[in-house]
Amino acid sequence: MFGQDEQQGLALPENLADVDVGGLLTQAQELGIDLGIKIAGALAIFIIGRMIARMVVGGIRKAMGRVGVDETLQSFLGNILSVLLTLVILLAAISFMGVPTASFVAVLGAAGLAVGLALQGSLANFASGVLIVFFRPYEKGDYVEAAGVAGSVDAVTIFNTILITPDNRRVVVPNANITADAITNYSANDTRRLDMVIGVGYGDDLKKTKAVLTEVVTANENVLPEPAPTIEVSNLGASSVDFVVRPWVKTSDYWPTHFALTLAIKERLDAEGISIPYPQQDVHLHQVAAD
Repeated sequence: MFGQDEQQGLALPENLADVDVGGLLTQAQELGIDLGIKIAGALAIFIIGRMIARMVVGGIRKAMGRVGVDETLQSFLGNILSVLLTLVILLAAISFMGVPTASFVAVLGAAGLAVGLALQGSLANFASGVLIVFFRPYEKGDYVEAAGVAGSVDAVTIFNTILITPDNRRVVVPNANITADAITNYSANDTRRLDMVIGVGYGDDLKKTKAVLTEVVTANENVLPEPAPTIEVSNLGASSVDFVVRPWVKTSDYWPTHFALTLAIKERLDAEGISIPYPQQDVHLHQVAAD
């Protein structure tokens, strides 16, 4: 009744009395030893491979740091390389155990396709993250406005960009939303133009006002001499004559200069007797005779 088991590599006799128990134990022991060696070898390949992978990734990140590669790009490429090397090591360990890797790869491909269809949004964020890292519209520390959020870039991950708002809120923005919208990078250039509008009364001396504004602006140490500041009458409003005041400053000095000039202009105009009018309306009353 054991004749069919010969196809499985164990030649068992028809009569149980003639069974060579010692031989079967020897075969089982040999199979167990062989399986143990394969498992131990696979574990060794995986452990040693992971150690080598970490060394390779660390060496590449150090090399990128020495040549001045952005920290965000270092982290992004390092994570991708680590995942790829781990998959290669895992396939090598499985192959050592005698498992056909071709079928295993096919199963992984089918599973990857199913997961990809279920995670289309995440894949879009991943693709956008790759674009952001390689084209670098912003770097860590830049102050940007993207996807309706303004803040300093704290980190760019595979799926999201993390922004810190001026009031210290941490906002996680999906990368796909960022690449689908306009990106304004306020820190990309070393200098910025400060745009201010100063309104004075229609009865004030405009030449004197321009001279006063020019003196206040040029006296500020943060204002750059080149390009020269623009101070001109730009609009005749309903209640005031509007001057545009447009000095150039370093990007890092933008807000301190804005606050300082606003205060200095107000104090100087008051000292010179130049009015800053409130919005005014003329109301005309017409008296209608009673019937």
